[in-house]
Amino acid sequence: MPRLMPRLMFSDEFWSKLEKILLQETIYNKRNLRMTVEGILYRMQVGCPWRDLPKAFGCWNSIYKRFCQ
Repeated sequence: MPRLMPRLMFSDEFWSKLEKILLQETIYNKRNLRMTVEGILYRMQVGCPWRDLPKAFGCWNSIYKRFCQ
């Protein structure tokens, strides 16, 4: 069974604006910044444990560490 990509919250246009704001606030721009932010918001919306984040967002532990920062 193919893994489905969770629905993303941000349009490309909105993300480009948000990314500029985040980078002005000294957020380190890693290559997967968008998916990290999307993963954090997904977890907040769904209420799942960090370990249950879909793999499409990346490593749950990395996302959790960024959230704690």
